[in-house]
Amino acid sequence: MAGGGFCRLPNGTVVVALTLTRPADGTGPCGGTGAGPGAPVRVLVHAANRARALTRLRNLGLRAVYLRGNDRPPTPDEVTAVLHHPDGLLWRAAPQAGPAGLTGLAPQSPQELWHPIRALLGPAGYAGPARPAA
Repeated sequence: MAGGGFCRLPNGTVVVALTLTRPADGTGPCGGTGAGPGAPVRVLVHAANRARALTRLRNLGLRAVYLRGNDRPPTPDEVTAVLHHPDGLLWRAAPQAGPAGLTGLAPQSPQELWHPIRALLGPAGYAGPARPAA
């Protein structure tokens, strides 16, 4: 997995930012995002602590989600975006590397808008694990 990180807010909550691969079974819109199945996406989660943020993602079906280190913490713009969203879960295509190898600094490329997490998981969302018939 590529970078991820977190920042603690003054009220004690945290914002966790992770770069994950787009689920292959997600049927959400891919048009114009460059985020087809397997493409890197940046996911933001607002929660009470880091463990709860990762649990929120795991409960949605993203099982292999880990936060190791703090090499790519959320930017101030990302923190603002996730705080103003009612779900506290957002994603967009991960920024591409610029000419000097720096991410997100290409001046010509417009930033993609943030999407709610259900757009990444498909129209039905995650219904939980399959249960055997009774």
